[in-house]
Amino acid sequence: MFVRFLARFFASAAALAVATYVLPGIRTDAADRPEKIWIVLGVAVIFGIVNAVVKPLFKFITTPIIFITLGLFLLVVNAVLLMLVAWIAAKVGLAWYVDDWGSAFLGGLIVSVVSFILNAFINKKGTDHR
Repeated sequence: MFVRFLARFFASAAALAVATYVLPGIRTDAADRPEKIWIVLGVAVIFGIVNAVVKPLFKFITTPIIFITLGLFLLVVNAVLLMLVAWIAAKVGLAWYVDDWGSAFLGGLIVSVVSFILNAFINKKGTDHR
């Protein structure tokens, strides 16, 4: 169970790293690679907490809109949560930034897709689906 938790954490960290690397609007001001890695891992911790606590609330409140848009509004929810993560990261001293709404939207999309793909490998064979 703990191994799966760590695997999912590192999958989220990798997804955030991909978004940080691919999108110019999501960035870190770290000078060297080890510092960037630590920043992304710190952001992944914040991302995990926000996804565990805030995302279910947002999804519950926006359920009618999510239903009407056939789930597409979840992309907006993910963008808002990514901006919230960037705000919290700045408050705790992590140099990880989301510049604008468009970057947050694309970043949320990238993080969702990369996390989905990586978690598909984590949940592969050897698991008990009860």
